[in-house]
Amino acid sequence: MARAGFGIVTGAALSLLIAALPARLVAVEGACDPSAKTANLDFTVRDINGRNVFLTAYKGKVILLDFWATWCPPCRKEIPTFIDLYGRYHSLGLVVLGVSVDDSLSEVKHFAKKLNMNYPVLIGNGRDDLQRAFGGPPAFPTAFVIARDGTICSQYSGLAPLDQIERQIKALL
Repeated sequence: MARAGFGIVTGAALSLLIAALPARLVAVEGACDPSAKTANLDFTVRDINGRNVFLTAYKGKVILLDFWATWCPPCRKEIPTFIDLYGRYHSLGLVVLGVSVDDSLSEVKHFAKKLNMNYPVLIGNGRDDLQRAFGGPPAFPTAFVIARDGTICSQYSGLAPLDQIERQIKALL
């Protein structure tokens, strides 16, 4: 009988301790800025094969959303690392979404095939609404790390610090 009472008290004390911690710290151990905004994933975007992709379908996954272009040297440099990250962490809940802002669909398709891009490549050209929802983006490439709950944890403009992105992704998974 005394043991049951001890368990209840210990459980209650643990619950109070956890409740006193910031929610984000408990959920992702500091992987997200506490003042981070929620991503607007209420978009349907076509992929390079003409299929509709519903961004809301990825809620509950960790998302690496990358705005890029074939003419952008830093974009071309970081895409192979995103291919690697997707290959290693997809089974754990990571999705990489590449949003091309190129004019030519045929050029994007050729580029994606040449690099063996293993993640969804979406067409962002003419989708100012999608770009505005993520603040522009101000430069290419611009990558966003989005937590499972839809929180935008980070934004990286220009060549992304790939080791930092990987640490953050691992913390969110």
